[in-house]
Amino acid sequence: MTTRSTTTPPTTTTPPTTTRPAHRGTVLQAAAAQQQVDVKERERLWSKGFNRRRFLAGGLGVGVAALGSQLTTARVAYAAPGTTTGTLVVIFLRGGMDGLSLLVPGADPDLPTLRPGIAVPPSQLIALDRGFGLHPSMAPLTSLISAGKIAAVPAISTPDLSRSHFQAQDCLERGGLTTTDQTGWLDRVLSVSGPGTTFRSVAVGGLMPRSLAGVDGAISFGSLADLRIKGGGNASFLADTSTAIQTLYTGVADPIAAQAMLGIDALATAAGLAAAGGTTAAYPQGAFAGALKDVARLIKGGSGVRIACLDVGGWDMHTGLGTVASGDMTSQVGDLAAALAAFAGDLGPLLDTTTIVTMSEFGRRAQQNASGGVDHGHGGVSLVMGGGVTGGVKGRWDGLSASVLAPSGGDVPGSNDYRDLLSEVVSKRLGLSAGDLQTVFPGWQPTSLGVMA
Repeated sequence: MTTRSTTTPPTTTTPPTTTRPAHRGTVLQAAAAQQQVDVKERERLWSKGFNRRRFLAGGLGVGVAALGSQLTTARVAYAAPGTTTGTLVVIFLRGGMDGLSLLVPGADPDLPTLRPGIAVPPSQLIALDRGFGLHPSMAPLTSLISAGKIAAVPAISTPDLSRSHFQAQDCLERGGLTTTDQTGWLDRVLSVSGPGTTFRSVAVGGLMPRSLAGVDGAISFGSLADLRIKGGGNASFLADTSTAIQTLYTGVADPIAAQAMLGIDALATAAGLAAAGGTTAAYPQGAFAGALKDVARLIKGGSGVRIACLDVGGWDMHTGLGTVASGDMTSQVGDLAAALAAFAGDLGPLLDTTTIVTMSEFGRRAQQNASGGVDHGHGGVSLVMGGGVTGGVKGRWDGLSASVLAPSGGDVPGSNDYRDLLSEVVSKRLGLSAGDLQTVFPGWQPTSLGVMA
């Protein structure tokens, strides 16, 4: 403890000595040393059992439950590897991806009339089944399509009919309509799936998504290279600072302590992956491909990734959607497919225990607008690829006739609910029970779409 002197200093004409402010790392190390002194003193006071006097003398005038938590380090919940049946990778295509351009009902007689300038010609589609085909820019994934490792669900939506990006994304990421559920659906998945490693849940390449909002220890980072202690000092100094942080927060039951220990474990894992070297897989350029590359390194490095979330923006195509020859959709789909193909190739056999799901807040209207694009609609498309997937087109599809579109005001209806798809994927990939699903999607009774084997 530092005490302040009350003695009046003598008058002097000598210039005062100046002291360089302590580096924040040095301050942390000093605080850690004091923490060790405090811990030893508490151990001495508690060595002969607990009573009120020793309890208060130990500096812990708190409840018994809190005292019990003080005897367990915050690191336990994050350090020990948990059991898992694989990895779920959730890719949010933000902006409202046009499902009728990605998964095209090429045999539908109404499509050419609704989209005379932007519909993909049936002859150029990558054939699936049920009269559907994928946009030709999905060609990098042809081998996975042929192997039956890619499924697609058309006319999929949340129950929320909002055409607001914010409201629709919020509904989807919370896993339903209720505003009382402030946690994200993936955070609830983590809650029921039990503890795991520091990297059991990651958001790579951007901010923490709403779907991971909660208290279950997800971490977010731009790239693995960003996971380091920033600031001056050589490697020895940074190692000492890391040790000081760990010492300072060990035995402290506090959310900040938990985050500190989470960060220390993340630093150690990232350093180990860096020492092991990078991948030789050929990824395309771009932030999304780079994020997938980092996820692959985490999975291959045995870091225990259970859930990984990534975002891809740029799907709000009111104008200039284009044709198969050029335009925003062709470019976006091509980038998406190339990155996913590189990711699948990089994982190799580990793709068998990895399932990738794409989602978007809503689809677009069936009819093109006057600007060569499509406006906000309702039913969209979700792709599922990887291990355990039964390939082909799944779920209900009623076509694009006027009688089908009219009840939803010209939108593709939301004939398939996202909660059915997501329930099926997490139960098969992560081993969640029917009771667990009631926690993840309260009040929802899921119906299988046949996406997972």
